[in-house]
Amino acid sequence: MQAVNRDDIYDVLIIGAGLSGIGTACHLARECPDKRVAIVERRECMGGTWDLFRYPGIRSDSDMLSFSYDFRPWNKLRTLADGPSIREYIRQTAAEHRLEDKIHYGLQVREASWDSREQCWTLQAVCQRSGEPRHFRSRFLMSCTGYYNYDSGYRPAFPEEQRFRGTIVHPQHWPEDLDYSGKRVLVIGSGATAVTLVPAMAGTAAHVTMLQRSPSYVYSLPGSDRLTGLLARLLPGDLAYRFARRRNILLQQLTFKACRRWPQFMRRHLLRKAQKQLGPDFDMRHFSPAYMPWDERLCAVPDGDLFRVLREGSASVATGHIECFTENGVKLRSGEELAADIIVTATGLDLQMMGGMAVRVDEQELKLEEQMTYRGALVQNLPNLAWFFGYTNASWTLKADLAGRYLCRLLKYMDARGLASVTPRAPAGESMEEGILDSLQAGYVQRGRRQLPRQGRTPPWEVKMDYRHDVQQLLERPVDDPCLVFVAAADKPASPASTAHAA
Repeated sequence: MQAVNRDDIYDVLIIGAGLSGIGTACHLARECPDKRVAIVERRECMGGTWDLFRYPGIRSDSDMLSFSYDFRPWNKLRTLADGPSIREYIRQTAAEHRLEDKIHYGLQVREASWDSREQCWTLQAVCQRSGEPRHFRSRFLMSCTGYYNYDSGYRPAFPEEQRFRGTIVHPQHWPEDLDYSGKRVLVIGSGATAVTLVPAMAGTAAHVTMLQRSPSYVYSLPGSDRLTGLLARLLPGDLAYRFARRRNILLQQLTFKACRRWPQFMRRHLLRKAQKQLGPDFDMRHFSPAYMPWDERLCAVPDGDLFRVLREGSASVATGHIECFTENGVKLRSGEELAADIIVTATGLDLQMMGGMAVRVDEQELKLEEQMTYRGALVQNLPNLAWFFGYTNASWTLKADLAGRYLCRLLKYMDARGLASVTPRAPAGESMEEGILDSLQAGYVQRGRRQLPRQGRTPPWEVKMDYRHDVQQLLERPVDDPCLVFVAAADKPASPASTAHAA
């Protein structure tokens, strides 16, 4: 598909055709069907994260009932879905809403510039294959690019790694032809990727070792939702799945709040559960983190698959710091040597906001990390720009869905009153030094904390990572707000009275 003529202007331009971008486009198709919408996607197909990551066992780290869109419930019983199933779910959702012809593939956005005179964004993009520049213009811009660098993951330099005679791979760039059958595999890391890789490779590999610098909390979820399966046979349509979705959202909220309110109790509970899965003789130092639950994200494993391969002996876990790589593996500071033919560096992500693009307002560059977010959906001082960032303590899509519905409310409010643009303006002293995720101790957050928006002291500038709070802010509170500065369309001015009441 070719880029539009520069004299053409879209109503809404979405950057990113992943889970958030496709979901937002579906909300617009449902709620604002008269809007001219386009999606710019860097890759050659939709899916975002679920198209990029192809390592063995790739799956969701949240239950699919809450991870799926609210308008299209996941109607299967598998709790944590694999990557191909999620890609297909996204593709089918896009097809149902006839989005394919709206997507411009293979384009990397370099810069977005707002012109206050024209009340319009101009995007400068480049074709990945040819290097040809492309330009798009749009009244409203929605950034659905995720939160990490698609070009490369976090890859620390290990001492003397050039000595290693085997293969080193990062999960973000998994080789399609990598044969690990009968090989000794060492997975460096203890997060969601590592706990997925280890059971997926165990059995095919000769042995898999998970090497962690420090332990994570790991808990088991049922691989199949049997209760929902029973209800689905008794209730009509998608009612059982919608009920189960609400149940899971509530359980997520209660679990997180319990971890914050009673951290020692929840720590003991999680460790007892893990001990039961691993057996009485397992050394629990490997699953006993120094931090409290939800200081970092918890790792879910379906039917305890990680615990199972550790019990069976096809996998093992080691805890320690790497002193150096050797010809045949890794040597720890303790003196222990771990032999390997393949080393997988499941060492995390590199944070990157808005796909790395520069943002300018009337020729002045504004940095996301210097602004706050309004209701977690709009960005301070940036006209007609939405920024999507999901939950870190629940399913990502829950927040993306709420933001998409809010933006439809906002656009309809503006159309009804002849308003061309909206800009969030914060009162003096509202911004804090800390970022929106500073309380989360995950390595990728701490490394990239200075790239994240600033935290606000009070709503609507405070980001709480709380679903019920966001339902109130995005769906129940009036659209009109003293913190929002509206500008009327030149050909349809708005009187003060027309902006005085909420939608």
